[in-house]
Amino acid sequence: MSYRGDPLHIAGISSHAIQLIDMALEEDECFNDATTTLFFDSNTTGTGMLRSKEMGILAGLGVALTVFHRIDGDIHLEPLMHDGSRLKAGSELAVIKGKIHTILRAERIALNFLQRMSGIATLTSKYVEAVSSYRARIVDTRKTLPGYRYLDKYSVRMGGGENHRMSLADGILIKDNHIELSELQGEALIDKLKNILSVVPTALKVEVEVSDMEQLHQALAAGIPIIMLDNMTNDEMRDAVSIVGRRAIIEASGGITLDNVKSVAETGVDMISVGALTHSTVALDISLDIDI
Repeated sequence: MSYRGDPLHIAGISSHAIQLIDMALEEDECFNDATTTLFFDSNTTGTGMLRSKEMGILAGLGVALTVFHRIDGDIHLEPLMHDGSRLKAGSELAVIKGKIHTILRAERIALNFLQRMSGIATLTSKYVEAVSSYRARIVDTRKTLPGYRYLDKYSVRMGGGENHRMSLADGILIKDNHIELSELQGEALIDKLKNILSVVPTALKVEVEVSDMEQLHQALAAGIPIIMLDNMTNDEMRDAVSIVGRRAIIEASGGITLDNVKSVAETGVDMISVGALTHSTVALDISLDIDI
């Protein structure tokens, strides 16, 4: 299938993504490309091929193709793969046919989106595969590139992971600072938790972060449905899983890496949140080869 016309039809690109693309194009002054203007006549046409140079998971192809369309609505775009596809070195992702001026002006921005998003999807897939024999699900965090949260979290899904809260409004997550500040006001944790559960809208999930067994017991006694084990050892997490049983969903968090994620999953937790999926990702090596 090839795409022409309204860029919002390209792989369901959202208006939020369009805004990010336009900001990036303005930042790069794509319509003031001194080099391309001097080197090529404005009517010269060519064909570009997006190719992966290494193994990974594809994410952001529609975003990348929309970059070209925002410069020239008449450009011909032909995706050859879809997001979530497994890539190998040499995989052909899409064909771009049109004016050389358009292709060269869009190249860097398109690759910036595509490489970052595919890098996130690829890293996520490695975590997901590492725990595939266990019940634990890999989830992301809010440690995303400012402004790019929807794209970052979309990329996590393409890698087989799941999204935690999209924003502060999407759920109640009581963390260490909330607990410590509440205690400074003289409020007992269990009383505070029970009060929150009594007034929170039913549509919002409630989760509390605990750092020791005393806090775990208080969260259970209050009836908290999701409990996050913060930076606990594997032995502590096993004990917590045994204590909780099926009375609450258990999330492991803090210091999770590819080297230790399997051992964390072995403790029996339900979810493992990994900030590194989006805050420490490495861009996937993808290139744009152009012929005239």
